[in-house]
Amino acid sequence: MMPPAAPPRGFVPRPFAYHQEMELRVDALSNEGDGVGRVNGWVVFVPFALPGERVRVRIFRNESNCSRADLVEVLELSPDRMTPRCPLFGICGGCQYQNLRYEQQLEWKRRQVADLMRLRAGVETSVLPPIASAQLYGYRSKITPHFHKPKGQKMGSIGFLRAGSRSELCDVPQCPIAMDPINEALPSLRRQVQASAAQYKRGATLLMRVSEGAVLTNPHAVCTEHVGDLALNFLAGDFFQNNPYILPAFTDYVARQARDKGARYLVDAYCGSGLFALSLARHFESVVGVEVSESSADWARANASANGISNAEFLAASAEQIFAQISFSARETVVVIDPPRKGCDKLFLDQLFAYGPARVVYVSCNPATQVRDLVPFREAGYAVAEVQPFDLFPQTRHLECVTTLDRDL
Repeated sequence: MMPPAAPPRGFVPRPFAYHQEMELRVDALSNEGDGVGRVNGWVVFVPFALPGERVRVRIFRNESNCSRADLVEVLELSPDRMTPRCPLFGICGGCQYQNLRYEQQLEWKRRQVADLMRLRAGVETSVLPPIASAQLYGYRSKITPHFHKPKGQKMGSIGFLRAGSRSELCDVPQCPIAMDPINEALPSLRRQVQASAAQYKRGATLLMRVSEGAVLTNPHAVCTEHVGDLALNFLAGDFFQNNPYILPAFTDYVARQARDKGARYLVDAYCGSGLFALSLARHFESVVGVEVSESSADWARANASANGISNAEFLAASAEQIFAQISFSARETVVVIDPPRKGCDKLFLDQLFAYGPARVVYVSCNPATQVRDLVPFREAGYAVAEVQPFDLFPQTRHLECVTTLDRDL
């Protein structure tokens, strides 16, 4: 019989011992993609366990208000459990839901947004069913495999973080959620990196982005993405949405929300290379895109010119003066914001509220930080009009969410 595993340094032995095994019933999925169960009212999070299942788990950490456990065995299967397509599912940390029927992935993502709204922002509102991706696999136009510093001249794993790890990598020779051109090019890129192991003095992140059927690996190469009848150019290493199959529906919805109240003007406050500003320009008299990056503003200007759009202007502004050059009447203006995962900082929100547009369409890749930001929106006189999730990332816990907010004028 194996001796019991020694707990890691700092392990808190209450309410459960290290590697204590127990059975529990899974009731829900957290917004991190973990199954949620309870033992005598105490919450236990279990990755890869599904609602309705009875499972055997092994505790590995106790926190102040919950515990975390590994899934040992599924004793009663959910009828929604699927066979994962990827042999690395449960090992690679990239996907959380390949074992869950897609319709239920969408329903749980909707519930998670509604729960966040209610519990963290005090907003009781219906959340619309998520718009599904046309592609459930093979949809990602960009991946970024990593590797650690080679040992001697030997390259280790090339891939993504292991599930539950902050540093250990899982070797990933193929990725089913990546587009076919990426998977066709990945073996060759891996061989090149492995053959050059001696040249790497530290770990690195690789880039693979599809542009018009080709795979770009140079972050400074020019990439082209088509969205409806627009062709948008940007640097391969810059941010751009990674699921092109859902982008037309995504931008069309943002356009409907932006023009719904009859606004004449549009401000795109995180415009990047111009995705929303240019997709929505035909619906407004004038559009201004604002960026803190001069190079991104340059790409947006070039994209406007290349697509024959003459009513869009792009400004490079400091973070402290985002709206200083905007002359549109706030009552006739809608502002679209699409901040990074960390959400909006106080400096930006203070400037937005001081400008006071009639409507804000808030696009977010992280519903948790979006919901956090709804509290100051409410304090500034804005109310939630509609919440529409988009499933840009099937098989994963990630979700894009569009929340429309109106100001009492």
